[in-house]
This record gives sequence, C-alpha cells and structure tokens, in this order.
Amino acid sequence: MLKQNLQLKLSQKLSPQQIQLMKLIQLPTQAFEQRLKEEMVENPALEESSKDDEYEYEKDEFDNSDDYDDYDDHDGDHIEADEINIDEYLSNDETPDYKLQANNYSDDDEDRSMPFAASVSFHQSLIDQLNTFILSDSERDIAEFLVGSIDDMGYIRRSIPDIVDDMAFTQGIYTDEKTVEHILHIIHQLEPAGVGARDLQECLLLQLKSKTPTSSVELSIDILENQFDAFTKKHYDKLLQKYDITQEQLRKAIDEIEHLNPKPGGAYESSARAVEHVVPDFAIKITDGELELTLNGRNAPELHVSKDYQEMLQSYKDSRDKSVQQKDAVQFIKQKLDSAKWFIDAIRQRQETLFVTMNAIMHYQQEYFLDGDEAKLKPMILKDIADMVGLDISTVSRVANSKYVETPYGTKLIKDFFSEAMKNDQGEDVSTIEIKKILKTVIEDEDKRKPLPDDKLADILKDKGYPIARRTIAKYREQLDIPVARMRKKI
Repeated sequence: MLKQNLQLKLSQKLSPQQIQLMKLIQLPTQAFEQRLKEEMVENPALEESSKDDEYEYEKDEFDNSDDYDDYDDHDGDHIEADEINIDEYLSNDETPDYKLQANNYSDDDEDRSMPFAASVSFHQSLIDQLNTFILSDSERDIAEFLVGSIDDMGYIRRSIPDIVDDMAFTQGIYTDEKTVEHILHIIHQLEPAGVGARDLQECLLLQLKSKTPTSSVELSIDILENQFDAFTKKHYDKLLQKYDITQEQLRKAIDEIEHLNPKPGGAYESSARAVEHVVPDFAIKITDGELELTLNGRNAPELHVSKDYQEMLQSYKDSRDKSVQQKDAVQFIKQKLDSAKWFIDAIRQRQETLFVTMNAIMHYQQEYFLDGDEAKLKPMILKDIADMVGLDISTVSRVANSKYVETPYGTKLIKDFFSEAMKNDQGEDVSTIEIKKILKTVIEDEDKRKPLPDDKLADILKDKGYPIARRTIAKYREQLDIPVARMRKKI
C-alpha cells in the first residue's frame, strides 16, 4: 500500500562558491598562486593584469568590504539567452581599474625565480661507484639489485635469504646466500660510510672500521660489538666495570660513536634536495613605535574579465539575426563570466579575511611584536580571535594554518602564536609557550651527569612560580622533542 507523507526538514547547505572561498582561505601564498593559474587555465574569461612589482594591500583597501555581493547558489538555475541582460556584462569604462593601480616599488621587490642545481641521485651515485670495482656480469647484476634495495636512509631492511628469493623470482638471477653476502661486503665499501647496513649496529660499526685505528676507535668498536645494549641504555657504570677503564677513556669512545651518522643516506639526500624557501603571507613592521601590517602582494592579484568575451557579447547584442548557435554561445559566455566574477569576489573576500584575522592577532600580541620577547606572548586560542573579528573558529584556523608572517625578529608560523593558558602561583594567566621556554632552559642548565627526572623538573618550575604536574612536564618535554632523563645522561 502506497502512502504519501509531508515532512519538513531544516538543513544547512554551503554553496559551491562558499566552499570555494573556504578552500582559498586555507591556501598559503605559493599554493594560492598555483590555484590561481589553474583557474585561469580553466576559465578563459578570467585574465590577470600585467604588473612588474607586487602591490601591497593595507587596511584601507578593505574599507569598502561591505559592498561585496553575497554568494548565491546559481548552479541549479538555467537562464535562457534571451533573458540575459547583456549590458550587465559590458563595461563603459575605457580605462579598467587595474590600469589605475600605482606600483611604486623598486626593482629589489620583484619576484625573482630561484635557479636550482641539478644533482645526481643517491642511488645513481652508488651505481657509479660500482664502476671502480672489477665485477663479472652476474656479480654486477647482484650488486645493482642490492643498491636498488637500499632505502633513502642508506639501509637494506631485508634479510639475505629474502633477497636471494626475490632475485630469483623477479629478476631471474639465481645465486646463493654466500655470493650475496660477498657482494654486500663490496657495497659496504661505498660512500658514504655505513651505506648498505642492515641495522643501526652494523651501520655504526662500518663507519668506525673505516676510520684510522686509535685506542678510542678500537674501544668504540668493542663496545658496539659486545655491549651494544648497555651502550644504548647508557649503563655507563657497567661499561666502566666491564672494560676497567677511566671515565675519560669511556667519554672519548662515546664521543667517537656520537659523531657517527646513523642515517648515511639521509645526509646525502638532504644535501641534494633543493632548498625550500618560505614565502611569508604577511609582513609586520615597526614604524615610529607603531605596528604596521601588510598583506603579501602575491596574495592580491589584479584580475579582470577578458575583453574578448565582452566584445563577443557586444557582437551578439548588435546582431539582428540571432541563431541557435549564437544563443548557445552566449549562454556559455554568461556562465564563464559569472564564474570569473565569483572567483574575483572570492579572492577579494580572501584578502579581507586574511588581513582582518592577522590584524587581530597582531593587536592581541602587540607586546610581543614590539620587542620580540617570547615571554610576553599572551595565552591565545582560536576563539579569542574569532570573537574579535566576528568570524567562525574554523575560518580563523584556516588562516592560521600553514601561513607565515615576516616580523623584525624573523619569519614565524602564525599558529605558533596560539597557546593555552595556565595560572601561576599568583593567579595570573601565563602562556604555555613561556612555560616551555623556561622548562627548556632548566634542562639545558642541568648537570648532564645526573639529568633531572620529570618530578624534579616539576619541583623546580613550582619554585619558579609555575605549579605544574609531573605528567604535564612530560607532555611539554615530548612536545619540545627532549628525551627522558636517562637518555640525556652524559659522562
């Protein structure tokens, strides 16, 4: 039996344009530029004005932000060509706004591209080194397979039997474990020292054995070969008793080990990798004791509608006989022009949102930005800024995420200015950033022969006026990437 029911339902739905705006807001400068290029490729009605220098948008640029049109969801609407008001898409202004912009900046402000040097890959360098060894064809095939099995950190994470089986099944190379072990010893002679090791212990031993033999080096090799577990757990008293040596002798041996590279391939990769440059989204300057905020000009491109598309609409308006093909073309042009206007409007709203949010952060942390003392960073959460600018917390989060601000004290990640509040012994709210800085200083000044455990660190911070629990100390220590007391011990 069929029944009909009437049901009312209230729901919220974001229009495609609102979703587009949210995505644009969260993009940092370089990703935003890439998104801009993609949109201009997809929409031929959108063009960027040519300009030699960056144009910095300041606060006055957003005074007329209320004039922005609200986004509406027109995706479901179909407008016939005859219903389109052509005059709305045509401009009588012979001089577009973008030609009236002044860019009074020197050549030093130009955006120059950074050349990158071509480099040989890590694995290719190992293959090239094999040419210095006299190998048969079969041995070279095995050697190249072993080099291909080395990961980016310089290790072979597989057992010899597995490698033998893999070569047989995938490469048709039939050999035995003894031969592979022999070729692996050749791989161990390649640079950087330690490459091709199967674990950390073997990696460190390969590096030590490549050094000039000294009493400290020989002792280091003995420790790694026979007392590796005691060394990793820093049981130095056990090592002193085992080898019947002085603390100075043990310290020199440990220094030899600590100066080794546990990731030989990683060092090569980091040197060959292209240097990444951080592009700040904002700049804060101090002028006559006042803070001045500017938005990076690369976040404020001057876009306009294509003149060719306007001329096509004008031709359609002037023509007497309007064919079906012309009406379809006008419908297509109208869609592209609407999309271009929506995108331009989204960029303007992005500029305003970025600026007002960062402006609120700057004034909230004014004491810090004036002198750069991290102790003056006030506790600040996303809701504090959202309430100041009248935006949603998620919007503020999108602005703060992956964006940088250039200050007189260096380029900073915006989200690092946010921190929770804790009360000191006087009942005042202090930032967790300040507490972490004090904790780091206390650990740096401790006696490394007897590092302070977390409960002792908690007592010290309590004496300094910060009553913090031991588990909180442990959490902050982990966030600062500081190991436990036992692992900080030195002899």
